[in-house]
Amino acid sequence: MYLQRRNRISRSSTAIRSMLAETVLTPSDFILPIFIDEGKDIIHEIPSMPGYYRRSLDKTIDEVKEVWNMGIKSVLLFIKCDDQLKDNTGKESWNPDGLMQRAVKAIKDAVPGMVVMTDVALDPYSIYGHDGIVDPEKGTILNDATVEALTRMSLSHAAAGADFIAPSDMMDGRIGAFRHALETEGYSNVGIMSYTAKYASCFYGPFRDALDSAPGFGDKKTYQMNYANRLEALTELYNDEAEGADIVMVKPAMAYLDIIREIKNNTTLPVSAYHVSGEYAMIKAAAEKGWIDEPKAIIESLTSIKRAGADLIATYFAKDAVALL
Repeated sequence: MYLQRRNRISRSSTAIRSMLAETVLTPSDFILPIFIDEGKDIIHEIPSMPGYYRRSLDKTIDEVKEVWNMGIKSVLLFIKCDDQLKDNTGKESWNPDGLMQRAVKAIKDAVPGMVVMTDVALDPYSIYGHDGIVDPEKGTILNDATVEALTRMSLSHAAAGADFIAPSDMMDGRIGAFRHALETEGYSNVGIMSYTAKYASCFYGPFRDALDSAPGFGDKKTYQMNYANRLEALTELYNDEAEGADIVMVKPAMAYLDIIREIKNNTTLPVSAYHVSGEYAMIKAAAEKGWIDEPKAIIESLTSIKRAGADLIATYFAKDAVALL
């Protein structure tokens, strides 16, 4: 009497496990989110994201050079807008001399090969902290007026030298509007990484602390997706594909691994996932308490996201993961 197959043979040593691993992380899998502030010589730790920082532009350039040398080839930029520049139109977002536009130019000058992606949404620029223009009487978000504002924002990022714009607003019809405008204005080489399935999640809290972009009233459930829904993500996917997205994203990541797989199974486009601030903060907090092994939790979490189907992962752990790998 003998066993026909001993599956444990394929697990019996480190070398064999490595050789037969179905999912392998590499530095080029990662997109590093970067928070940028006005000023000079500023490195400000974000209290709800231990070990993560908001930097002035000069310090951001130092960071970008460092991560490029580590093997990270893409950054996703977010800016903290001065309160006095915020309004309900978002006009600062398309200022050619705005912080985002200056950051794109400076990074491309300093590290020309770095793939620069830019956040496209109005919440950092809004007095209301919403991703769109608000009707103050009704307290609703104006979809079409917002798309017009975001289109101007996208064109300004393209003019500054962005490789990809990354709309995170979840307004209807915005991908088609952006693609048409980019083509019309001669920016056909600029890609669109769409936040295709962005859920109305509780896991964004630390990010909103970082940029002071929490909604001033209500929530974002009328435009971000209901976390109870799976098939709705496919509707968003098919719309984004038809409208000209180049990369599609699921956000958050770890609580939505099923959505990542659903999207991956239904598209030939590259799929990205955003391992968000709350997911980062939970691992940090548990590690600080000694409840989990942080390095192991980082690699296991990121591997699960790639295993679910993500080709790219935007994560605050990008530098840590590369160092561990």
